[in-house]
Amino acid sequence: MGKYQVYPEYKNSGAEWLEDLPSHWEVRRTKTMFSLTRQLVGKKSTDYQLLSLTLKGVIPRDISNGAGKIPAEFDTYQVVRPKDLIFCLFDIDETPRTIGISSRGGMITGAYNVYSALEPCVPEYAYYYFLHIDSFKGLKPFYTGLRKVVRSDVFANIDMPTPKREEQEKIANFLDHETAKIDTLIEKQQQLIKLLKEKRQAVISHAVTKGLNPDAPMRDSGVEWLGEVPEHWEVQKFTHCTSIRSGQVDPTKEPYCDFILVAPNHIESGTGRLIAQETAAEQGAESGKYLCKEGEVIYSKIRPALAKVCMSPSDNTMCSADMYPIQGISGLTNDFLFWSLLSTWFTSLVILESDRVAMPKINREKLADVRLPVPPKDEQVAIGVEIANRVLIMDSLIQKVGRAIDLAKERRIALISAAVSGKIDVRNWQHPKLYNSKEAAA
Repeated sequence: MGKYQVYPEYKNSGAEWLEDLPSHWEVRRTKTMFSLTRQLVGKKSTDYQLLSLTLKGVIPRDISNGAGKIPAEFDTYQVVRPKDLIFCLFDIDETPRTIGISSRGGMITGAYNVYSALEPCVPEYAYYYFLHIDSFKGLKPFYTGLRKVVRSDVFANIDMPTPKREEQEKIANFLDHETAKIDTLIEKQQQLIKLLKEKRQAVISHAVTKGLNPDAPMRDSGVEWLGEVPEHWEVQKFTHCTSIRSGQVDPTKEPYCDFILVAPNHIESGTGRLIAQETAAEQGAESGKYLCKEGEVIYSKIRPALAKVCMSPSDNTMCSADMYPIQGISGLTNDFLFWSLLSTWFTSLVILESDRVAMPKINREKLADVRLPVPPKDEQVAIGVEIANRVLIMDSLIQKVGRAIDLAKERRIALISAAVSGKIDVRNWQHPKLYNSKEAAA
């Protein structure tokens, strides 16, 4: 915030939950700034676009794909007009976003509160102000009950800092411009992460199907989805080069209750990283689990598109019945098996072979028919080392870009908070395009 000026003079806000404010700002209750509307669409729901309040703002919702819960009728949904403020004033601690401003007309669930701005209020300024409040769950002191609801009458009497309309507009325009720049930067960084992840998968997939020597003679693998493989590699059925453990143990009994229990939610999708380690007792496990030996590959048979694969961290490990503990045999190393199960070609294949049910899964019979390319053991080791080294570099880059995104998001929040709470003075700010056009005219 160092490049921005502060206001020349501040005063005590007079409100318990507000800090000092610029001396010319007022403190108003929300009921003087915007008015609660409750116009229901009734039988005219087909005339309105369905809207949703999300982390990306108030956006149109597509119900044609059947995703999410859809009511039998929309009679109790509320009319939304352009620039209306949408508040989610329940489950305050859990809801990802409590405030949105609509850029269009439509309808939204009656569970939300829809407000229209009154004369003293610039709706965009109010939006940014409550986005600032949302960043630290600032409405916590005002909620009551198990559902953590801020009642309408309580919300109506919350104090908020209020500059004159002209200054509200200036603050809103400033934040529109500055946050758009930050959002563009974040979007570019997110695209870079996506490209790095795609490159990561490409490195793995190429290495476990083509090897490291680009000049190696190739032959047809005899498997359509696999294509050519190095001439000296074998192509083996899954059951000929792997062993899937069967027989379960009781996780409530000694010593198994103290074993690490791996479930699909403990594994990061597509990376092979085990991101959580909890014992069976800590998870309150009851049903039967599979034992896993250190270094064995643990593969999730449910929702194979997520590519949940990891290696067992110790002999004192179990996995859930939703997973397979797999050991490489007949010359196949666990390390090469691990990278093969993480490859794009393997994931694509098992998706096609997954049972067509509500929760897709790959059963043992379908898995048994999958054919794996298997190089000589010394080559498997070299490929594993090369993949690990290259993946380490890309993961380091992904983490670095991720930290840059986090910093940009923190700056976005800090900038909004500073502007709407009077910590910086933007009254003399001019939009660069407007400023440059004035200079050109002069």
